[in-house]
Amino acid sequence: MRFIEEVVVDEFLPTVRSMLAEDLRDRGFTQSEVADALGISQSAVSKYAAGDVARHERIVGDERVRDLVERVGEGLASGDLTPVAALVEIEVLIRQLEEGDLLADLHEAAMPALADADVEFSVHDPDSGLRERERVLTSVRRGLRTLTNASGFAGLIPNVGANVAECLADAATVDDVAAVPGRLVDVKGRAMVPGEPEFGVSEHVATVLLAAREAGADVRGAVNLRYDPGTVEALAADHPTVEFDAERPTREAVADAVAAADRPAGSETLVAYQTGAVGVEPIVYVLAPTAAEAARIVRELL
Repeated sequence: MRFIEEVVVDEFLPTVRSMLAEDLRDRGFTQSEVADALGISQSAVSKYAAGDVARHERIVGDERVRDLVERVGEGLASGDLTPVAALVEIEVLIRQLEEGDLLADLHEAAMPALADADVEFSVHDPDSGLRERERVLTSVRRGLRTLTNASGFAGLIPNVGANVAECLADAATVDDVAAVPGRLVDVKGRAMVPGEPEFGVSEHVATVLLAAREAGADVRGAVNLRYDPGTVEALAADHPTVEFDAERPTREAVADAVAAADRPAGSETLVAYQTGAVGVEPIVYVLAPTAAEAARIVRELL
């Protein structure tokens, strides 16, 4: 008797780890860095590098596995993926391949009697909430890197600070929005990031994003900027733009402004701004399908 989990442990994981170790080494990682990234010993990395660990050819030849290795290797090397996010991506593919697919075929080869049995191998939901949350956090990190690496971005940060945010697909509250805790600030001409992105740490930018979605805007990512008429004019050339009243409650004002706006059908971006009020700094919000896309739009202003 052999369980499908044994196929995963004995054949899939050694093959994928070997492929990932090779990918990371090709990207310039040391053996120690590869070991840390994959959560394995340096001696195991050495065995992978020396070809002492057998690879299963069907697994190596599967395009989805090769795509996974490249995507995870690139994400770990760039910092877009944490080890947890990488693990989630690998787990998701494993569950997909268990569903009457490659791993199910290998299991049947190890247990021929299964070929004649009506057996379901689906044990996990590939579209898990954990996977979506990790992808949102990855997008926010990518957006942050886009902006903090851009010369001149610090000059666009408002006095109250900037943030980069993205929400889950079914977001209802600020707890469903990932952003930077404490906001980005301008320190001697450089944008300083106070911490890693988290869910539930943005109040104001998250509120604007959720309000725009409630009013029908198909957006999930946001970046806020210092208000300037020239900035709004430049953004309006390529993106629908709406003004909302800073003297009203933010969620209500944004939702009403977006609902009343004449936006092109299918538009995936939106610029919302307010010109200030007593005690309220004027701000521009760039909204897009993802945080990374919103950051790209902002970078084009520089």
